[in-house]
Formats: sequence, C-alpha cells, structure tokens
Amino acid sequence: MIGDRSDTRKSLGLGLSLASRCSAAARGGGITGTTRRNALAILALALTAGAPGPVNAAAPEGQLTWGVHVSLAPTWFDPAEMSGIITPYMVYYALHDAMVKPMPGKAFAPSLAESWSVSDDGLTYEFVLRKGAKFHNGEDVTSADVKFSFERYRGSSAKPLKDHVAAVETPDAQHIRFKLKQPWPDFLTFYASATGAAWVVPKKYIEQVGDEGFKKAPIGAGPYKFVSFTPGLELAMDAFDQYWRKKPSVPHLHFKVIPDESTRLAALKRGEIDIAYSIRGELAEEIERTKGLTLKPTVIQAPFWLYFADQWDASSPWHDARVRLAASLAIDRKSINQALTLGHSKVTGSIVPDNFEYYWQPPEPIYDPAKAKKLLAEAGHPNGFDAGDYYCDVSYSNVAETVINNLQAIGIRAKLRPLERAAFFKGYSERSYKNLIQGASGAFGNAATRLQAFVVKGGTYVYGNYPDIDALFTQQAAELDLKKREALLHKIQQLVQERTIYAPIWQLAFINAAGPRVKESGLGLIAGHAYSAPYEDVTLNDK
Repeated sequence: MIGDRSDTRKSLGLGLSLASRCSAAARGGGITGTTRRNALAILALALTAGAPGPVNAAAPEGQLTWGVHVSLAPTWFDPAEMSGIITPYMVYYALHDAMVKPMPGKAFAPSLAESWSVSDDGLTYEFVLRKGAKFHNGEDVTSADVKFSFERYRGSSAKPLKDHVAAVETPDAQHIRFKLKQPWPDFLTFYASATGAAWVVPKKYIEQVGDEGFKKAPIGAGPYKFVSFTPGLELAMDAFDQYWRKKPSVPHLHFKVIPDESTRLAALKRGEIDIAYSIRGELAEEIERTKGLTLKPTVIQAPFWLYFADQWDASSPWHDARVRLAASLAIDRKSINQALTLGHSKVTGSIVPDNFEYYWQPPEPIYDPAKAKKLLAEAGHPNGFDAGDYYCDVSYSNVAETVINNLQAIGIRAKLRPLERAAFFKGYSERSYKNLIQGASGAFGNAATRLQAFVVKGGTYVYGNYPDIDALFTQQAAELDLKKREALLHKIQQLVQERTIYAPIWQLAFINAAGPRVKESGLGLIAGHAYSAPYEDVTLNDK
C-alpha cells in the first residue's frame, strides 16, 4: 500500500523524496510551493527520520504541548468574532464556556445553562444558568453576561440569528429568555452550534478594557485561563481549578505555532511537543513506522471545495456550467485522498458534512478528464484558458497544488495564492477574491446553517446567489413539519450539486499524532470536531 501511495504522489506531482526536495530547494530549483524555510524543515525531518523512536526531551512537569498547524490569531480569542470555521474552537474549548455546546455523545450539552425549555407556541426559549459557574477573575456568570454576549456577537450568521429574535429578557441573575418573532426550528442550532453567540464573556470586564484589550488578555469561564500569547509562536494557559464541570487534570496547556508539517513531526519525535496537528502524506506514514508515536486520523465535519467566485459574471468562463462541471471532472479526488490522507478522507459531492441533520446524499463525484476536455471544447475553450489566481489557506496548499495540476491537465491554468488562515478567511468573507477559491468549513451546525453561510444570499462567504434557492431557503426556515423541511433542504442541496456551484473535493480526515506522554488526547471525543476537546478530559500518562 505504501508503494502504491508513493506512485500516486508522483502522479500528482508530490512524489519527490525528502533528500531530492532538499537538494532541489538548495539549488534554487523550481519546486512549487517549496520555500527556503520549508527546505530547512524538511532537512530537519530527514535528520530524525532514521531514528527507531522519538528522542524525548525533558518535558516540563505537568504541561501538555500541541504543535499547531496555523498561526494563532487574537480574533480567535473572542467568541463575538467567530468566523464560521472550526479553528477558533481550538481556543474556545479551553478559555471559554457556552450556555450549550457540543460535547462527547451530545450535540447540545447543557454547560453554563443547566437546563432550558421551549414554550408550546415555539416563541420563547428560557435558559436556567448553572449556579457556581465563574469567570477566571472570580466573578459569577450571570444572565447579564449571557445577554451581553448575544447582543455583542457580530461573527458569522449573526444577522439571521438576530433577525429572528424579538427580545432578550433577564428576569433575574439565573434566568434568561429569548423571545422569537415567529417559531423557528433552528434557533438552538444557530445560537448554540453554528455561531459563537452562546459562548459567554464577562460584561463588566469587556466594558472596562474594550474589545482590543479583551483580545490581548481574554477572561473566560472555561477550564483554562489565559497566561500569555506570543504572536506567531505560542499561547500558554493554566488550569482553572474552579471550573464547574471538573478540575482539569493537566495543569498547563501550551499551543506552539509550527506551520510546517515536517517541523511539527520533528518536534514530536524529539519530545518538544506532545500532540501534532495535521500530518499528511509520507510524513503520516513515518508516524506509523515510529515507535512511541500514535497516528490519530479522524474524519471531521469539514468538506473542502473549489468555489467558482466569478460564476455570476457573464464575461467569465466560470459563468458556463459546463466549464464548472469540467473542472469538477478533472479533480482526481481518490488519488489526492490516498496521497495526502492515506485514504482516510471521504470523497464527497457536497459542501454539507454527512453527519449533519438534513444532509442529502449526492452522487459520488466522477473523475473523467476526457469528458472534462470535451465539455471545455463545447463551451468554446478547446485549448483551455488562463483561470487566474487560486486562493487557499496556506496550511492546505498541498491540496491546492494537486488540484491545480489536475486542472492544468485539461488546459485550465491557475496560479496558487496561499494565505495564512486568518487572513485567508478574512478576505474570503470580505469578497476580496476572484477566480478560484479553495474553501472549507468544519463549523458545527446542520444543513441549513451550512447553506446559509455558503450558498444563500447574504451568507458570510457567498459571492452571488440564485433566487430560486433563496426562496426555498426562506420557505424551509418557517416550515415546522420536519419531513417537509427535510425535503426542502434536500432540494436545495440537489440544486447546488446539479449547477456545480461548488466542486467538492473531500470531507477531510484530519490526521494528527500523539507522543508517548499522552494518555487521553481529546481527539475524536466530540463527534466531527477537529481538535482536542474537552480539554478538562485530557490526561497525561503516569510516570
């Protein structure tokens, strides 16, 4: 199987050995996406690859360290700015707590709210706060903080959530009521799953220090409290012993920023980190062969896709559905899956995760470059065309490179434009890009929340819309008959697939690795979630 994967990588343009890549980079050779920094990281891995097992450095007592694959952004410290992706939850589950949130075995687990009820007419949701829940500064969590956090929320899907709410009432410190304008079956899903509005922050403290001051020194109600943040390097947190659910087992958590995969693996083998996020391809195979390291692949709720941002522009080649379908037919998804995630990802034809409520099962995407070339010729592009820039999150530029190579094979020529994650999604949401966008989302929710953010007019990442889809979405939002609602949401997903609004790539298997000091990594405990959580359940091995 490893030999087969190696051949597949070569066919995708990913097959150079470690030594060859280092030599080519050192000579200044044209290796797409390889920088001098990456070459040095690859060389570092090559120097450790022959060791029979990890060379353990003396780990700090009572500390667990993650090697994080993206640069941490202060915007992710503030739930009010949740961007519609899963990355901020890496921090939320440590620093903050929510009224209701996904937890092991439960999509809606009582957290700061010990219970809630819904009125018979569906217009009132009342939550009872948990007694004894405290912020890290020792102050009690009250209904005023809950109301403040909801009203302050300005992140993804804030408008559809708030547009449905007529009033927020706080009859006393332990009770909070949300009054809706009309019955809305998705209120709890939007409030407690698809947005950051239910994650509670301290009203008094934020009014004292302001939004920017809060991001510099965040105070939350989660199992860990903020200690320090060094941009581009590390986030340090200490256990909050008064956390209501349980006292965390590990006293100190550190998130160390290591954007390069090779460098993360080298750090894991040396014992400098305990858990490495996002290890792919031949590096994941190296983990499988290394004594003391454990590979932990988890299929998460994160489809990846190619978005044709200019499909509503009549002068763009992407305006023609045949061209969009040709691009989709050109993508060799199964080979990409084998090469980069060892076959663990799921090939999908949808931007909606298969574990979401109201998911519609689409036909499996087909790889047919000959038909793709025929469609391009029929659309007036027998020799292909220059497709311009291909924007992506830099941490998944190797996926982008393979797709670009696939497109090149049928004559569609694109230029890679990788950006750091926070900057990429900022530009994506601000509609700053043209041509091609490689998008993804692992955010919680259901089919309706995913469609709202990525398909329907006004969505955070929507560059254009189709009126008939918008009308169906409005209709399903008010439909209280679950079967009828499901049929409407299935119809919308079918139209998205038939029109090739997106070319889905895969539903990602997030491949992580743990070292010998880790007893419970927290990976995979929450269904569909990408990262370790809940952090209070993470444990170290006994000495």
